[in-house]
Amino acid sequence: METPGSQTSLHRANLERVVRAVRMAGSLTQAEIARSTGLSAATVSNIVRELKDSGTVEVTPTSAGGRRARSVSLSGDAGIVIGVDFGHTHLRVAIGNLAHQVLAEESEPLDVDASSAHGFGRAEQLVNRLVETTGISPGKVIGVGLGVPGPIDVESGTLGSTSILPGWTGINPSQELAGRLGVPVYVDNDANLGALGELVWGAGRGVRDLAYIKVASGVGAGLVIDGHIYRGPGGTAGEIGHITLDESGPVCRCGNRGCLETFTAARYVLPLLKPSHGADLTMERMVQLAREGDPGCRRVIGDVGRHIGSGVANLCNLLNPSRVVLGGSLAEAGELVLGPIRDSVSRYAIPSAARQLSVLPGALGGRAEVLGALALVLSEMGDSSLLESTLPAAAPAFT
Repeated sequence: METPGSQTSLHRANLERVVRAVRMAGSLTQAEIARSTGLSAATVSNIVRELKDSGTVEVTPTSAGGRRARSVSLSGDAGIVIGVDFGHTHLRVAIGNLAHQVLAEESEPLDVDASSAHGFGRAEQLVNRLVETTGISPGKVIGVGLGVPGPIDVESGTLGSTSILPGWTGINPSQELAGRLGVPVYVDNDANLGALGELVWGAGRGVRDLAYIKVASGVGAGLVIDGHIYRGPGGTAGEIGHITLDESGPVCRCGNRGCLETFTAARYVLPLLKPSHGADLTMERMVQLAREGDPGCRRVIGDVGRHIGSGVANLCNLLNPSRVVLGGSLAEAGELVLGPIRDSVSRYAIPSAARQLSVLPGALGGRAEVLGALALVLSEMGDSSLLESTLPAAAPAFT
């Protein structure tokens, strides 16, 4: 038996610290593992050898700082994770392993507002089809990350009342999909998953404090503080779209007037261009026309950028992030939107906070949320079950 404070329990804790560090990073050199865990180089070397012998990790030669080193990653056979992202007009599924390798990915059109039952049924079919076509044993799947375009109540796990997904109110997405797939399902909103995706695979790599801003039918922010998603006690942290910009402005879906969302979200912005560009204009098309030089689209995107920058300035003054990543189709506008964002930040944020901030477009595009769903599983899953499945029952007692 393991007793608290014993050599065996200490060794087990050190094993889990190393596995978690590697799991979250994808791959690390032994020196990086030592720095991130606080363990000695000798302890890390012994643990890595044990994990390699058991098949839990793979070790490959690499270089760091011009010197030879060994890169450690979890074995590709250690387990499979699945990401599912519900957008308003699409369903996207990705399959990856614990070494942060994406093995398969597919998307299809879907009107997510129509019916939650229909959406979950399509998700189940797409997941099963991808698992089958990749030849993965279903028993290897250890968890599913699920993204939805709406707020999740932290206590109940249900979708709150929202005009964005009226047919999903009161639904527990995690329980619904877990019942269909038979594995644990971790759920979060799309902005948080976009932040996780960019943090692990994209424009947020290497930083521990960032905000991911997504502008679509609504406006939300995923907040990363000290390397972790911050959700708040009720799960509503990051609702940047409901910062008040004008108390006499348009009525927002939340009931207030002049929220940031009413000046930036697609449902409010696109009608401004309807007389000259027709009722079928989309955000993607507006961005394309702006890049081609259309003056009306360029003006609207510039105005949107300035309004977003006002919200970002508030984030800077409150949280002082080192990086803001703009996601969604609006990020494709590049400097047409990023420049005005930076201008507003410079004008309204505390100078020291503004100087430390970099504003970048997302690197993952429309894949940010589904890759964030994979990262959600990697961050939420426990290490004990992984070690129990790979390590022999009697582990050496060295630390």
